[in-house]
Amino acid sequence: MTERPTQPRRHRLARLVTGHGRADTRFGVRLAVGAALTSLAAVPFSLALVLVESHWAPLHRLDRDVAERLHRSALGSPAWVRVLDFLTHVAWGPLTMRLLVAGVVVWLLWRRAFRLAAWAAVTATAGGLAGLLVKNVVERARPHLPDPVAHAPGFSFPSGHAMTAFTSCAVLLLVLLPLVPRAWRPLPWVLAATAVLGVGYTRVALGVHWVSDVVGGWLLGLAVVTATTLAFEAWRGDIGRSRTTPAEGLEPEIVTDSPEPVGRPGSR
Repeated sequence: MTERPTQPRRHRLARLVTGHGRADTRFGVRLAVGAALTSLAAVPFSLALVLVESHWAPLHRLDRDVAERLHRSALGSPAWVRVLDFLTHVAWGPLTMRLLVAGVVVWLLWRRAFRLAAWAAVTATAGGLAGLLVKNVVERARPHLPDPVAHAPGFSFPSGHAMTAFTSCAVLLLVLLPLVPRAWRPLPWVLAATAVLGVGYTRVALGVHWVSDVVGGWLLGLAVVTATTLAFEAWRGDIGRSRTTPAEGLEPEIVTDSPEPVGRPGSR
């Protein structure tokens, strides 16, 4: 009778030193590291939010000075305003970005890369919902400038255009980079940076956002992409695939016939 209770304990101890135990430990470590990195990525946005909510004087002066300087330039060039309007609403607009992401999701489903498709869809959706939630919590007013050249509804912080551009470009880059020859890979990064920075400039130059709104949108987008990407990396580790870098794309195996292997999680 005294020996029986020790049997389950022995089994548990044995399990801790088996492959299953090590796999569970590795997965737990990955989740902990992912949570820590996500928290770090959220720190810059949290700081920006605190500074905006506290009406920090240096930030207020920066927002006001840049807005007035760009507003004067826009007033003197109606043709430039039309260019900015095209860029912010058509070329780099949220609808354009979301359609591009939707097209990539459909293509991934056709390629049977279901988890990567889910990651892309969740990242884009979570970014939009997070931005909308923060806007309605902060309720920051948009700039009120004399002789405005453009108008926009809703609240100001963070910039939805800036956040959508950031999350959408991140999705497009991390999904499609493996398809681009290595010699050409700097080009997509340049195009993405141009779109992200460009749309931020247009929002401030048109007088519908402060600089801090744009920066806040970028930082919130970074936090969302970091969280979803680390979750995807945890799944890759769980099925035995190696970690990737942004230069490689999120799933380099997308170029093969089997972007998602069928096998036992944790097998190597």
